[in-house]
Amino acid sequence: MIHQINICLSPKVASNEEACKEVVAGKLKLPVDDISHFNIVRRSVDARGRNVRINLGVEVYVGELPDAIVRPELHYLNVANKPEVIIVGAGPAGLFAALRLIELGIKPVIVERGKDVSSRKADIAAIHRNNGVNPDSNYGFGEGGAGTFSDGKLYTRSKKKGDIRKILNVLHFHGAQPEILIDAHPHIGSNVLPRVIVNIRKTILDYGGEMHFNQRVVDFIVKNGEMLGVKTLDGTIFKGRAVVLATGHSARDIYKLLRDRGIHLEAKNFAVGVRVEHPQALIDQIQYHRPNRGKYLPAASYSFVSQVEGRGVYSFCMCPGGVIVPASTAPGELVVNGMSPSHRGGVFANSGIVTEIHTADLKQYHHHRELAGLKFQEDLERKCFQMAGESQLAPAQRLSDFVSGKNSSSLIKSSYRPGIISSDMHRWLPVNVAGRLREGFKMFEKKARGFLTNEAMVMGVESRTSSSVRIPRNEDTFEHVKMPGLFPCGEGAGYAGGIVSSAVDGERCAEKVATVLGLSDV
Repeated sequence: MIHQINICLSPKVASNEEACKEVVAGKLKLPVDDISHFNIVRRSVDARGRNVRINLGVEVYVGELPDAIVRPELHYLNVANKPEVIIVGAGPAGLFAALRLIELGIKPVIVERGKDVSSRKADIAAIHRNNGVNPDSNYGFGEGGAGTFSDGKLYTRSKKKGDIRKILNVLHFHGAQPEILIDAHPHIGSNVLPRVIVNIRKTILDYGGEMHFNQRVVDFIVKNGEMLGVKTLDGTIFKGRAVVLATGHSARDIYKLLRDRGIHLEAKNFAVGVRVEHPQALIDQIQYHRPNRGKYLPAASYSFVSQVEGRGVYSFCMCPGGVIVPASTAPGELVVNGMSPSHRGGVFANSGIVTEIHTADLKQYHHHRELAGLKFQEDLERKCFQMAGESQLAPAQRLSDFVSGKNSSSLIKSSYRPGIISSDMHRWLPVNVAGRLREGFKMFEKKARGFLTNEAMVMGVESRTSSSVRIPRNEDTFEHVKMPGLFPCGEGAGYAGGIVSSAVDGERCAEKVATVLGLSDV
């Protein structure tokens, strides 16, 4: 007999298999020896009270053993000689679109402006040494997209848009930890995700797909009002039955190319702000209500949201035990982001703290029309670069000083490798951004006493939370509303935000392509 039960345990008991088994037996009112096997299928930390608890969903076997654990069936087909679809971008949306096309019997041809995972590492190392930014190979561009070297968080609220479980299973099948299948907030880690991406590439190639690196798209091939393919910088032309555009939110040249070719775009709301970094021990104390977390609890995280002047101020991409990294994608700009390794064992915690920017807030950029937000982001990142002495040093200010409007005469140690420079960020950030962030930090202090402290720092700027542009599509077919053959998807198209939601959108896009082209039964 199989039972599904929920139990709530102390962190110490939850870490001990035999102790868990005794609790399970007690819950079912059975002798311990009657429990032949049990699996943890869900796990979450409840730190709302003074005593932190671990919630477990458990599958219990009584008098029988489970069948051998079988990975989900992934019906990949050999598509070497099948109809081709061009996919621009090898981030999660593009990669999962390719995998789904292979399942549907269609050959994906991925065109990626950046380098493969291994080759990207040298260019990322150069940014950390403050030796400049390669505009085609950095934290944002290259195999796997922005997530490859910057964390691998898998939590999403977009659970109604597709099969989240399948996405996690595919990642596990390609080498991600089994814990991602049970944790409430699954996380792969910046040290593990690169090899998962390499394994996904191997699957695509083994089943007849193609991947072309160092191929930046500079034009679209359009005939009789229909998208047929793309042209890259070296003159190569890739043609297929359709083009899936999955270029991510940092490929600004693609938005400009679309506009120049008369392909309809829309402005959308987005968010900008700063990265805030605390000692992880302080976040542990605040969240777990104890002097230290001990050996049974993970590094604590947080999630805050408030309203200031009718705009949201919220935490974004919180990284327990993580580091802040330079995420610029072109020379002359400065952007920061956060990441955590799988063990989350670092001494710092960081998070983006951002505020909403609505299209109505950008009146001074109205002449840029649908690219107004893009221009605002570009100007802010160039300003940040100037404040850093035209380098990848990050402007930084102690958190309480930022809120109080004071200069930080000295800074504390940081995880940001290129280095930091003291800057009066409260003065040069846009007035509405700085003002809302300062009020937001005051509100967060009321929710988490000790959060607003000069033992923390803010660094700038965090400006790539999401796209400021949407590439409109027909929600029934996923085709662009005015360009047949073009299928926008993922973060860059304005329909996702993060690894899992982008992967889901990529899969759904592939399915729509197959249906529109009449290839779904191939």
